[in-house]
Amino acid sequence: LIANPDIAVGNMLGSNMFNLFIIACFDVYYRKRRFFQSSNSGHLYTAGLGLILTLMTLIALISKLNILVFGIGLDSLLIALVYGTGMYVINRVSEGLPDNQITAIAFEHKEISSSKSKNTITIRQAVLSFFLAAVAIMIAGTLLSVSGDKIAEITGLGSTFVGSFLMAATTSLPEAVAVLVALRLRNTNIAIGSILGSNIFNMLILMGTDIAYRNGPILSNVSQTHEITAIAVTVLSILVMISLVRKRILSTFSYVMPSFLIIIGYFIATYFIFNG
Repeated sequence: LIANPDIAVGNMLGSNMFNLFIIACFDVYYRKRRFFQSSNSGHLYTAGLGLILTLMTLIALISKLNILVFGIGLDSLLIALVYGTGMYVINRVSEGLPDNQITAIAFEHKEISSSKSKNTITIRQAVLSFFLAAVAIMIAGTLLSVSGDKIAEITGLGSTFVGSFLMAATTSLPEAVAVLVALRLRNTNIAIGSILGSNIFNMLILMGTDIAYRNGPILSNVSQTHEITAIAVTVLSILVMISLVRKRILSTFSYVMPSFLIIIGYFIATYFIFNG
């Protein structure tokens, strides 16, 4: 809306990169729990969908496909279509989870519910709190975009870096808090699911930004530096998938190695984005 597509795309891709950095940091900190190995196998499908959508975005950034369909970039429409199809497939696959996984998840939720029974709130209070928090995030996000645009203009840091690093990290803080609370409740599936789910939903937001941006397809009108972010998200996503699919690892060092590589990769990518 403020005609700064680099902040929009940078925030989206940068948030995905920062989200993976978050889950890697928590995995290293809680390495003895090895929550990747104890998580639901359905997360692998979510991570795979996120990887496909990121690769589509990378191809769009490289090819600069300047084709509009009803005022929306064709590449954004294709990403939204794959998102919808992927979510449908994931939903169908999750219905076919083995009974032992479903039982384990149900037991985990029951155990958490029992341990926190004294602090439970009513569903009405929970919905109201959720709604108020969402509204607060929307208001803060609006102010954040406007101030981020001014920071990029005044400091000379550039919209790409401000969007990909500063705004991306800030807008991902709700996910970081959600993951921390979920891990403290020993609900690893919510922790991992909130990160991976946020990443694929960010790709759907891309179509919304393309609708708001009226100067052509948004991915055809941004800096090439975003390709670095997209490549980084692709590599980090693969490392997360490796963590999810690996069998039992005896050595703690071997277990956290993918997460260590994600953390290192995040800082390397940030360096190249800053100098891009």
